[in-house]
Amino acid sequence: MNGNTGHTSRILVVEDVQETRDSIKELLKSDGYQVDAVPDEDEAQDKIERNPPDLILVSLDGLPEDVFASARRIRQRGGLTELTPIVIFSLDTVPEGGEEELKGNIHVTMPDNFNQLRALLTRVLRAASRTH
Repeated sequence: MNGNTGHTSRILVVEDVQETRDSIKELLKSDGYQVDAVPDEDEAQDKIERNPPDLILVSLDGLPEDVFASARRIRQRGGLTELTPIVIFSLDTVPEGGEEELKGNIHVTMPDNFNQLRALLTRVLRAASRTH
């Protein structure tokens, strides 16, 4: 159980590199989250339809605008609203250690370490639980 949000939050990780996907999944599971991890949009849609997540973490290679478009498509194809936050883990679009919120409940981060990513996920999930 994740004490930060009052229930066990479900996170869907969309990451195209198997090693990275497995590492993120294990780290989040050790924090008490329920985690599904998939390599692409198609598998994300399938997971969302079967068990909608509380948050989607997207970490895909590609140009920033392509990754943003992919994140939006994942949400739309899964039938989710903007109440479900998306965090894009990016290496190209954010100043080092910075983060920003884009419209549509999409957050972009380039954490220097897992603790920074963990803090952002906790903050975003808390905010989302207040709007549900």
